[in-house]
Amino acid sequence: MIDVKTLCLGVLSRGDASGYEIRKEFEEGPLSHFSDAGFGSIYPSLKRLLDDGQITMLPHNGDGRPDKKLYRITPSGRHALYQALIKPPSADKLRSDLMFILSFGHLLPPRHLDRIIGDRISDYRHLIATLEVEGSTAHRTPGERFVEGMGLALYRAVATYLEEHRHELVAAALMESQVA
Repeated sequence: MIDVKTLCLGVLSRGDASGYEIRKEFEEGPLSHFSDAGFGSIYPSLKRLLDDGQITMLPHNGDGRPDKKLYRITPSGRHALYQALIKPPSADKLRSDLMFILSFGHLLPPRHLDRIIGDRISDYRHLIATLEVEGSTAHRTPGERFVEGMGLALYRAVATYLEEHRHELVAAALMESQVA
C-alpha cells in the first residue's frame, strides 16, 4: 500500500511545492481521483521525509505575503520513490459510500433510491465532461495521461451501468416496500 510519504515524494518529483500545494494535488489535481491525503497526514509525512533526508525545505519569500515553506525532493527521496514504485501494488480496494448504500438499496424508498442513482449518474457525466476538457488542454506526463484515460474509462463504465441497470434495484426497492 502506498503511504502518504510516498504520495508526497511523488508530488515533489514533479517540482517544488508547499504543503498546501501538495494537499491541492489530492483535492483537485490528477491524484484526487485515486488518492487521499489531508494536512493531518501530509505535514507529519513531510517532517519524516525531512528527518530522513529525502526532501529539503526551501524558505520562499512570499512577496509581501507570509513566507511559505517549499519542499524539494533529494536524490535519496527519488531513490525511495523509485523503490516504492517498483514494488508490486497491493490489491485495489474501492471505498464508496454509494456502493454501501446501493448494497442496501432495496430497503430504501424507491423514489429516494432512484434520486440517489440519478444524482450519481449526473455527477459522473459532469466529471467525465470535465476530464475530457482538461485532458485535451493540460500538460500531463505520459503516466498521468494514461491514468486519466483509465479513470475516464472507469467513470464511463460505471455511469453506463447505473443508467442501464438502475431500474432493477429500484424495482427491488418497490417490491420490498410493498411487502413491508
